[in-house]
Amino acid sequence: MITGGIDIGAKTIKVVLVEEGKILAKSLVPAGLDTDAATNQAVEDALSAANLKKDAVARFIATGTGRKTCPVTDNEVTEVSAAANGAVHVFPNCRTVVDVGAEEGRTIRCNEEGKVIDFAFNEKCAAGAGTFAEGMARALEVSLEELGPMSLRSNEAVPMNAQCAVFAESEVVTLIHNKTPREDIARAVLDAVASRIISMVRKVGFAPDIALIGGVALNPGFIAAMKRGLETEVLVPEEPEYVGALGAALSGI
Repeated sequence: MITGGIDIGAKTIKVVLVEEGKILAKSLVPAGLDTDAATNQAVEDALSAANLKKDAVARFIATGTGRKTCPVTDNEVTEVSAAANGAVHVFPNCRTVVDVGAEEGRTIRCNEEGKVIDFAFNEKCAAGAGTFAEGMARALEVSLEELGPMSLRSNEAVPMNAQCAVFAESEVVTLIHNKTPREDIARAVLDAVASRIISMVRKVGFAPDIALIGGVALNPGFIAAMKRGLETEVLVPEEPEYVGALGAALSGI
């Protein structure tokens, strides 16, 4: 049986098609202003990649911030459940999941079946999400893609005291005026994001293995910041942005 998972996030929409636990195809499109049109496009792209017609898919399951208004299906699972389910499928020994996207971050403790034991999330503050790093990258006049590699060239840890994105941007500007190396500022930014997430990890309690998923897990500087803060290794899948959609698809089996 083929099932499809649709992860409707703030910035992108991801679709994964699964058959007997194996990924057949996946797609990613920008969410844009017309989320319904973008969702339909993502579904069509995934079906085309798998050379399938829509009626070949037994069911689609939505997750993400837009799951309740998904135009393709009425079936849905929470972001927390999808993340845990997908992470344990990719890493069977995973018991802690850190999921950081554009507008929110969450930490999840789960069992060997991918069932959620406890969780915490940070949806009302940008400091624990990708938009914080994106805003600070603009202040540094670099792209978000450049921020992570730049931070890895840092030679000194610089504290960033502000947790609010607005005040943090002012702090970044001050650091720039004080001739602080941009590499050190980049590291400070990602350390600040990681610090907010790590506080949630400790709140729910964590046990190995720890998996890092979501779009921000594509940032090598953020991965390094999480490892420093947790003082342990973290597992990162090859395509961390698809894990939520994968978990949604698996929930429909």
